[in-house]
Amino acid sequence: MRQAFWTLHALCAVSLLTAPALARSDTPQTSGDPTMERHTVLGIGGLFVRAKDPAALTAWYEKHLGINPVPTGYDDTPWVQEAGPTIFAPMPEDAEGMIPKDKSWMLNLRVADLDAMVAQLNADGVAVDVDPAAYPNGRFATLADPEGNPIQLWEPAAP
Repeated sequence: MRQAFWTLHALCAVSLLTAPALARSDTPQTSGDPTMERHTVLGIGGLFVRAKDPAALTAWYEKHLGINPVPTGYDDTPWVQEAGPTIFAPMPEDAEGMIPKDKSWMLNLRVADLDAMVAQLNADGVAVDVDPAAYPNGRFATLADPEGNPIQLWEPAAP
């Protein structure tokens, strides 16, 4: 099962490496019809997750991963992520390995130093499974939040 996870992961990662140069998302794309411009989204504006205990889950993400809670007012600062590649990869329901069968999604978060993040999480009692392989696009580790939602940490390879 673990081998299937990393094999599928590697295939998804390769899609990023083999895709044409990352296009600016605010550039209209053509649909094949030269008279029709297609606009694309600029990025992910939020991730909304059902939780048994939203306050506890929010606190966990803030403490362990540094993700600010949802602002309570317009003057509050939301979590702002660094610019970088994002993979959107719908997968067959019966796909093996990448996402646990009882879940429908997995969150992949970029980190600057995978070893330091894993050490920090381990020191806080969070179990993390580090993939021993180094892929052309970087290194990976997996963990789960307190409600069992899968999280993958990704340290992108240096350019």
